[in-house]
Amino acid sequence: MKLWPTLFLSIVCGSVFAQQKEVTGIVFDKDSKARVAKVNVQNITSGKGVYNNFKGEFTIGASPGDVLVFSKPDHHSDTLTVKNYAALAVYMKPMAIQLQQVTIRDSFLTPQRRLANTQREFSKIYGSAYNTDLLNVGSGGVGFSIDALYSAFSKSGRNAEKLRGLIDAEYRQSIIDYRFNKAFVQGITRLEEPKLTDFMQKYRPGYYLVTTAGDYEFIAYIKANLKRYLRRPWAYGLAPLPQVKWEPETK
Repeated sequence: MKLWPTLFLSIVCGSVFAQQKEVTGIVFDKDSKARVAKVNVQNITSGKGVYNNFKGEFTIGASPGDVLVFSKPDHHSDTLTVKNYAALAVYMKPMAIQLQQVTIRDSFLTPQRRLANTQREFSKIYGSAYNTDLLNVGSGGVGFSIDALYSAFSKSGRNAEKLRGLIDAEYRQSIIDYRFNKAFVQGITRLEEPKLTDFMQKYRPGYYLVTTAGDYEFIAYIKANLKRYLRRPWAYGLAPLPQVKWEPETK
C-alpha cells in the first residue's frame, strides 16, 4: 500500500513535465529598439535558466502561469508571466550612465538617428523589411517574414539588398566610432597623437563587442590591448610600400 503515494506522485510529476513546452522570443532595448544579447532568462517557477544568443533570441521551457525574469547588468530587470506559447517580445530599459561631461549639439546625430534618416530617404529600397525585419515575432513563434523574404529575393529586392547592405555596413562602423571615439579612448589610455590614432587603428573593436559589452568589459578590453600596444607598438603595422624606380623613356 505504501507504493500507491509514490506512484501517484510520479504520475502527477510526469504529467506536469509533459505539459511543459518551450517558449521563444526576442529581447529588445526599450529605448533604441536594438536587440540585446547576453540576457539571463530565468524561469523562477521551474528554476531553469538560459542566456539568449547574439541575435537577442531565447528559448526556454515554460508553461502558462510560469514567471520569467530577464536580467542584464546594464539594463533594468523585467518580469513576465507566460500566458500562452506565442513568441514573446521583451523590452528592457537600459540603466542611465552618469557621464562626467556631456556636450550637446543640435547638429549632432547618433548612429541610430542617422540610420533612421537614411532609411526614410531610401524607403523604397527598404520596403517591408524596413519595418518587419527578416526574423518576425508572431503568434506562430519566431519565424521569417514572407514580405521581407519576397522583398529580399525578388529582382528589384536583390538590387535593393545590395544598397541596404552598404547602408547597414556603414551604420555598424558608425556605431563602433560612436563608442570607440578618441576622447573616450584617450581618457583611458592617456595616449597622445600620433600614438592615439595608431593604437585605435590597430586595436579597433568589432561591432559585436561594441554592442554587447558592458562598460566594465569594454574598458577592460581597451586596457588589455593598451598593454599589448605598449609592449610591441610596432605590431600589426602595415608593411612598408615597395620602392618603385621609375626611369623616363628615352627617344
